[in-house]
Amino acid sequence: MSDTTEPAAVTTYSVAEDGVALIRLDRPKARNAIDTQMLSELLEHLAVARADDAVRVLVFSSTDHMGFSAGADVREELDHDAHVARMQQFSDLYDAIVAFPKPTIAACHGDAVGGGAEIAIACDMRVGGSNLRMRFPGAALGVPVGPARLVTLCGLAAAKYLLLSSRTVGADEALRIGLVNRVAPAAKTEASALELASAVAAHPPEALARLKRMLHEWDDVEGRSAVEGRGQVAWVSDGPGFATPD
Repeated sequence: MSDTTEPAAVTTYSVAEDGVALIRLDRPKARNAIDTQMLSELLEHLAVARADDAVRVLVFSSTDHMGFSAGADVREELDHDAHVARMQQFSDLYDAIVAFPKPTIAACHGDAVGGGAEIAIACDMRVGGSNLRMRFPGAALGVPVGPARLVTLCGLAAAKYLLLSSRTVGADEALRIGLVNRVAPAAKTEASALELASAVAAHPPEALARLKRMLHEWDDVEGRSAVEGRGQVAWVSDGPGFATPD
């Protein structure tokens, strides 16, 4: 008799009375590494929040204030087709966050690396924890990801600096170059993000949606994100892709 038990959820989703929806990554033992299951859950939460008129602002966080996400789960065992499918999910996730019609905020505590950092910069605003360690390792790994959202966020010079060096930046440097909007004590990062979200949620939702739409139309971040996503998938499907870990 086969085991049909559903795997334990690796994310949580809730909506507060003020209209602030909260998505938390919940794989603390894996440093919130993003696997196929987590990607599927995140995409489902986004679809639910998008369709829910009661949701006014969406916040991304994690259940562990020591780390937002270490990035893609390199330990997940996948064949070629599954690798391609997972990269498509990553691309879909980034595009879905960028194109989300309501304001989005990321609570960036501890490690925000690779895919975790990309989720953060796909959001409209970011609160950095004092223990923030943000890194975009695309150059080191050979992955063509990051420019579409980083350029629109912190400018060409800072995007080149972050992407081509693959260096880790802390909270103070992230604030200085525009990666985060404010810094909070590590254990209070999520609370600070929720406080900001509550203030934003108090504004008329139609005005927020219109302003965000205007900003995106003039900047075309959604178009750039979609183009970059297609390149990511092609890199895995037809190009070198990730090296198989030992």
